[in-house]
Amino acid sequence: MYHHPLLLTPGPTPIPERIQRVINEPMIGHRTKAFEAVAEKAYKGLKPVFGSKNDVLIFTSSGTSALEASMVNLLNADDHVAVIVSGAFGNRFKQIAETYFNHVHVFEVAWGEAVNVASFIDFLNDLPANVTAVYTQYCETSTTVVHPIHDLGEALHQHYPETYFVVDGVSCVGAVDVNLERDHIDVLVAGSQKAMMLPPGLAFAAYSDRAGKRFAEVKTPRFYLDFNKYIASAEKNSTPFTPNVSFYKGVAAYAELVEDEGFNNVIERHYIIRDGLRAALKALDLPLLVDDEHASPTVTAFVPPTVEEVSAIKNALLDRFNITIAGGQGKLKGKILRIGHLGMIDTADILQCVSALEVILSELRNESYIGRGTQAYLEVVKEYV
Repeated sequence: MYHHPLLLTPGPTPIPERIQRVINEPMIGHRTKAFEAVAEKAYKGLKPVFGSKNDVLIFTSSGTSALEASMVNLLNADDHVAVIVSGAFGNRFKQIAETYFNHVHVFEVAWGEAVNVASFIDFLNDLPANVTAVYTQYCETSTTVVHPIHDLGEALHQHYPETYFVVDGVSCVGAVDVNLERDHIDVLVAGSQKAMMLPPGLAFAAYSDRAGKRFAEVKTPRFYLDFNKYIASAEKNSTPFTPNVSFYKGVAAYAELVEDEGFNNVIERHYIIRDGLRAALKALDLPLLVDDEHASPTVTAFVPPTVEEVSAIKNALLDRFNITIAGGQGKLKGKILRIGHLGMIDTADILQCVSALEVILSELRNESYIGRGTQAYLEVVKEYV
C-alpha cells in the first residue's frame, strides 16, 4: 500500500497546510477585537467566491443547515414552492420543504441528466398558483451533473420576476464562476468541506438585496437559523452565537489562498482536471454517467460495466493504493463510482488515481490498460502544467 493517503471524495476534501496551521493556532475569544479582525477577513474574502455584493453569512453547522435556512427565511407556511429533484440532494431539498410548507411542487429530472429549462418553465406555467421560490442544486453531488444555473436564472427572471431563486452550491462553490446578480440568484448556499478546502462544520449563504428584505418579512419560526441575526452581526464583524473560532481563521486563510492563486486560475484548474479525467476514463472503457456539457468540474461519476467491478475498483484503490473515492447514493448505490477533484487537488493527484485504475483494470479484465488513461489525461492537461 502507498503510505500517503489520497482523499478523492466529493467531500470532505484535503485541507491545505496553510489552513490547517491557522486552525491549530491558540484560541481567541469570540467577543474580542482579534476575532472581529478575523471575521471581517472571512466575510469580505468570500464575496468574490460567491459572486456576492453582500457579506457572505457563516454558520457553525453543516451544509444542510443552510439548505433548511434558505427555506425558513424565504417562505411562509402557505407559500407555493417548486423543487427540482435530480438526485439525492435535490430530494433532501424536497424533504426539508415538505417538513415546513403546505404546497411543495416537485419537478423530477432523470438522475444523471440536467434540468431542461423550457420544460421547467412549462411546469411552472401549469401549476395552480405562482411559486414564491424555486430551489435547485447547482451541482447535484450524487450524480455529478451541473445544472444550467445561468440559463435557469434568466428564464425565471423573464417569466416569473417575483419568484426567488435559491441554489444549493455546496459541492461546487469555490470552483465555478457564479454571480448572484448576473445569474439572478437570491440565495446561494455552500458548505466548508468541499471546494473551499476546510473541515466539515461550516455552512455559508450569500443573498441578494431583495432576499435580504424578504428575510425581515417572513413569519416562519426560526431561531438559530434566522438570517436576520447573522446579517446584523456580520455588519459588526461579529456572530449572533458562539462560532467555531478556529474555522473562521480557516475561512480567512482560504480567502487568502484564493487571492494568491487568482480565482480565475482556481476555476481553470478544476475544469482542466475534469476534462483530463473524463478523457482518461473514456480511454479506460469506463462509461461516464453525465454528458460532457453538464459535467461537474468538482466530481465525476463513471459506470463500471458490472456490479463486481464497482466493488473491486473501489476496494482496490483503497486497499492497494490508499486512494479513497466515493460510491453511488440513493438509487445509484452500488452502480456508479465518483471521483472528487475539488479544492486542494492538482493535476498530479488525479494522474496518480488514473495510473492506479490502469493497474486494477488490467488485472480485472486480463487486458493491458497500462498507459491508456495516463496518455489521454496528459494530452488534456499538458498545456496547463
